[in-house]
Amino acid sequence: MIRAVVLVALSFASLIPGCDDKEAARPPEPQEVTGESIAQFCNMSLDEHPGPKGQIFIRSDSHPFWFASVHDTFAFVMLKDMPKDVIAIYVNDMGKVTNWDRPEPGTWVDARKAVYVIGSRKKGGMGEDEAVPFSDRALAERFVQENGGRIVGFAEMPRGYILPEKAQ
Repeated sequence: MIRAVVLVALSFASLIPGCDDKEAARPPEPQEVTGESIAQFCNMSLDEHPGPKGQIFIRSDSHPFWFASVHDTFAFVMLKDMPKDVIAIYVNDMGKVTNWDRPEPGTWVDARKAVYVIGSRKKGGMGEDEAVPFSDRALAERFVQENGGRIVGFAEMPRGYILPEKAQ
């Protein structure tokens, strides 16, 4: 009888999430840009592009996809033929950087929690229009006063701002 109770208790205990499950559910931490960080779309080093960068982790790969701009980071998420098992998206928080051309280490923010200035005078990698990320809305508002543009959230990013009509 005691053996049966122990077996039942062990069976139920295996259904309770443990530390390993919490670790598996935790998204990977952002990585810092190195000379080997190559942009997904242009196959160039991120160091060759000014402005904020992005990185995306998918469930089926432990290495991030790197992006020379936040604009390209959004394109990856929006394009139909890109992987959809995204578990983490990070972008440089431009409210924390002191150098537009080379955002410093430790300035990553969860892209889904950031606000973005679009339509500003500032250009990103490859000289394209950029979606400039901020974790602090007040800093985004100050950026708009100095550089123009408007503020949108992650889910409000206009597809037409990111993708040409033929790619939508």
